[in-house]
Amino acid sequence: MTRLSQVRKSGGFTLLEVLLAFVIFSISFAVVLQILSGSIRNTARSKQYTEVALIGQSIMDTVGLDIPLESGTQASGESGDYTWQMEIFDYQPEATGEYGGDAMVLAELTGIQLLQVELFVSWGDPAEERSRRFTTVKSVLINRGP
Repeated sequence: MTRLSQVRKSGGFTLLEVLLAFVIFSISFAVVLQILSGSIRNTARSKQYTEVALIGQSIMDTVGLDIPLESGTQASGESGDYTWQMEIFDYQPEATGEYGGDAMVLAELTGIQLLQVELFVSWGDPAEERSRRFTTVKSVLINRGP
């Protein structure tokens, strides 16, 4: 028996098999890294949207307390990396759905004025700026004479 036949019987890997295994490992590793980087991006984006929702809710909560609840009121400000603009105007029933007219009739009968509050929160670099719009309807008792 020659030395070459003894080496083949020993069950070692050829260079081609090792290279093929390395290529398969590299492709698998690249796919896993791409999945992880996508997950990190999604987590960061979710964090921003959660912060925007919390900021929007806290600003909406100040309407009627720190921000006057009157038609024509405009306000703006900053909260950390986020900027916001708010506008308050008379409720527009045709823009909100089929039951808007009924709400206006009910408001007039009960002496309530309906005001629409729109809030825009934006963040990010000017090239990649993102924004979200929040809107709600608030009611105010109309001052009636004696």
